[in-house]
Amino acid sequence: MDEAVKIVNDIKNGLIKPIYFLMGEEAYYIDKIAEYIEQNVLTEEEKGFNQTVYYGRDVSIDDIVSSAKRFPMMAERQVIIVKEAQDLSRTIDQLENYTNDPVPTTVLVFCYKYKTIDKRKKFTKNIEKLGVLFESKKLYENQVGDWIKRLLQSKGYGIEPKAMAMLVEFLGTDLSKINNELEKLQIVLPKQSTITAKDIEDNIGFSKDFNVFELRKALGERNQLKAYQIANYFSENPKEAPFQMVVTLVFGYFQQLLQYHGLKDKSSKNVAVALKVNPYFTKDYELAARNFPMKKVSAVITKLRDVDLKNKGVGANSLPVNDLYKELLVTIFN
Repeated sequence: MDEAVKIVNDIKNGLIKPIYFLMGEEAYYIDKIAEYIEQNVLTEEEKGFNQTVYYGRDVSIDDIVSSAKRFPMMAERQVIIVKEAQDLSRTIDQLENYTNDPVPTTVLVFCYKYKTIDKRKKFTKNIEKLGVLFESKKLYENQVGDWIKRLLQSKGYGIEPKAMAMLVEFLGTDLSKINNELEKLQIVLPKQSTITAKDIEDNIGFSKDFNVFELRKALGERNQLKAYQIANYFSENPKEAPFQMVVTLVFGYFQQLLQYHGLKDKSSKNVAVALKVNPYFTKDYELAARNFPMKKVSAVITKLRDVDLKNKGVGANSLPVNDLYKELLVTIFN
């Protein structure tokens, strides 16, 4: 995030490079940097003759280089943006000659998503020397909460830990999806608001009471009634919480619980770092560890693997989802 902000700030300050090669697994920052260049480097009057957008599947490196070597018309520079540039992966090395001596009046931007280029290649070294070679790395799940918090703070909003956990649980680490949902909330909520779990339920559609986050909490508390209610809700609404996703997340929770048992230092700060969770939730693991000794946690993990296999029809006929939930919860609570 900091590197992306620096790139944008440099452009704002007039430090514009001839080549921007934006690559990596996380598309969000690639899109944001390219979008800023597309909207701000040229004036509206200049864009008509001097801004071109290509798509990798529809263009060749020769076409791009030929356009890049043209001079701008009645403007200081031209902008060429190549979206979905990963579709040019087989021929991307052909950029080498151009990167040896790029045209200074052209701003050439490549959006090379979901992949990276070996930084030892000659053309990538050239780009690092004369332009910007930016790698947008996927965030780990435990980093996404902080990213959400920082993004919202920059826009004048706060967010409750539970609401943050719900977003990560349902949307994973896809920053573009998360940003889209947060933008919906910013439309309906005034600035300086703190986004709550209810806000997410009302405006995005995730239930604040019937979700995997609440199921894991009920399991940790040994709250059988609530756990069965949530499992029943999942059975009746499989599209909201597919069984495979639920098992995977519950499995991860008990793995974290096993890891908690193995920690010598069980201070809140150390638990948060070791388990890669928000410090707000460390008390939940402390309670769950009292309710589930290490031996029981190991047995639950083994059973979760068995239930997962049964769901896939391995070693048994595929069982109805409701029966699988019952088997899972009986094992956990017995």
